[in-house]
This record gives sequence, structure tokens and C-alpha cells, in this order.
Amino acid sequence: MKPILLWDVMGTLVHDPFFVEMPEFFGMPFEHLLGVLQPGAWVDFELGQRSEQHFLDDFFSDGRAFDQSAFLATVRAAYRWLPGMEELLAELRDRGCTMHTFSNYPVWYEMIEERLAVSRFVDWTFVSCLTGVRKPDPAAYAHVLDELGVPADRCIFVDDRTSNCEAARRSGLDAIRFDGIDALRTTLRDRGVLGG
Repeated sequence: MKPILLWDVMGTLVHDPFFVEMPEFFGMPFEHLLGVLQPGAWVDFELGQRSEQHFLDDFFSDGRAFDQSAFLATVRAAYRWLPGMEELLAELRDRGCTMHTFSNYPVWYEMIEERLAVSRFVDWTFVSCLTGVRKPDPAAYAHVLDELGVPADRCIFVDDRTSNCEAARRSGLDAIRFDGIDALRTTLRDRGVLGG
């Protein structure tokens, strides 16, 4: 029986604009940007507890104004496949693999879909803004397994964050920490998911 593949999205399938494009938009280093953001706003946005407008209005802890439309356009334009990932997903789809997203992300996943059509390969099944739980909370993994109705050992989870992979393993899932396309292909071949 083929495993079910669960994919983190940002930093695994898709380039994350948080680290480069967002700081550049505001003309400040990443570390400076982190220091002036509204505490907790991003997590609330990812959990679906804040609307996009509420998040943008409270983006900075000091309430400073900025061009929200230009900011959103910058974020949208930055979304792109990480090298080799679109081709890998196409290959896995053609091999009949069942695949789902398992992502901490806000409603902006819809912008990713509009630009990249991720759903050609992977169903947007588990996104934190829809499920209300985030990795590495054990409840996030329990929710996935409950919704899929399968034992944990049927699933392979791929994520670029070690903490999320460790939490997945504690929940009984097989987890692969993403460290580039070449290493991932090798590991998937070792798992028997890809052919030699």
C-alpha cells in the first residue's frame, strides 16, 4: 500500500517571502522587522483568528501605516516553486501518490494557488487557517490522522523545520526534514516512493 504524502508548503514546496522580500519592502533588515512586528499577530492570522485586514492594520506594534496594496502585491509576486519541487510533485502524482498539504499558513495560501496551481498535484487539505491548529502542536497531527482515517505509519511528512518533523515522529508519522531536492529524492527512493 502506497504511503500518503503530507507536504509542508512554505520553505519546502514554495519560496517564503517572509525572510527576504518582506524586509526589503520595508527597507529594513530581517532582524529589525522581527523586532517591530505586532507580537502574536502572525500566529493569529495563521490560525484564522484574524482577518487579513485586521492583520495588516495591526502589522506593526506601533501601528504605523504602510501601503497595504503594494505590500500584498510584493508578497504575491514572490511566491515561486523551490527548485525541482514542481517536477517532483508531477512525478509523484503520475505514480499515483495521494498527497495533501499540511501547512501553517493564513488565507494567503489562496494567492499561492492562484500563482502556482499547487492543487494540480497536492490537495489543500490541511492549512492552519482552516483547521485552527498549527504544527508542532500534537493536536495538528492528531487532526490530520483523524480526518484521513489512517494509521500514522501510512503517512510520510515532509517539512523544512526540524521541530515539526520531531513532533510528527512523536505522533507516529514517518518524517523527512527537507534539505533540498537532491536529498529529498534520495530519501524518497530509499522509502520506495520513487523508482530508482
